[in-house]
Amino acid sequence: MPTMLVLVSASGGGTAPVVPVVGAPAPMLMSRSVSLVKAFYARPETTATVPPAPGALQIASPPPTGSVPATAPGTTTLATLTSDVSGSAGPGLAPGTTVPASWYGYRSTLPVIDQRPGWVEVRLAQRPNQSTVWVPANRVTFSSTPYRLVLSLGAERMQLLRYDQPILNVPAGIGTVGDPTVTGHYFVTMKVPPPDPGYGPFVLATSAHSDTITDWARSGDAIIAIHGPIDSHADALIGKTGARISHGCIRLHDADLAQLGAVPAGTPLDVVP
Repeated sequence: MPTMLVLVSASGGGTAPVVPVVGAPAPMLMSRSVSLVKAFYARPETTATVPPAPGALQIASPPPTGSVPATAPGTTTLATLTSDVSGSAGPGLAPGTTVPASWYGYRSTLPVIDQRPGWVEVRLAQRPNQSTVWVPANRVTFSSTPYRLVLSLGAERMQLLRYDQPILNVPAGIGTVGDPTVTGHYFVTMKVPPPDPGYGPFVLATSAHSDTITDWARSGDAIIAIHGPIDSHADALIGKTGARISHGCIRLHDADLAQLGAVPAGTPLDVVP
């Protein structure tokens, strides 16, 4: 079954870069003032209510230069880049890569997983999967999120936690045996408009990339996203127990996907066996 490929442009005007999310037949374009989304359907690849919690993205007051603000228990510190930053394999080491300030036209907001005086280690949106890099703390803006997503491949269910407390647990459509949803530690990179109603109210692109597909529909990549079921057949297959129906993307019933509307970019996503 197809996974989804999402293409997003930087800002108004010009040719939109492609956000290659795994999953559907011929790509379709949908324009928007600040983005352009391209996606693929996935053939045979919906419901709880969680009020959008206020303060989904909690921005701390500006900390002293180069320091990381303290966060409440059950939250994740986020680092937002305001310009391209040189990243290193360790604090103070020679730069080895450039971390872009935007990813397919959306601001790079990355989860912080470790810190040292003047430095933070962040996860990256690029391949290889689960890549991390150290960047100077004075080159980013800090905020935090109380949310975390956990996808269990064995249970075929997606869980949303807030302050480490489960608030949503719903069936999910996941990758097939041939094109599995990759396990590991990832994060939400952006929320983009759906290419058509089948993808639900929005699409959440993630930092996970398919291990079996490297170039979906000649887009240059195959990014795993969270989106709607695509069609009524897939919706029925997901049902109440979940199903292995996609090329790696995570499909939710529209009503369940809508409950993730407050989840900001940078929110951790753990995919477990």
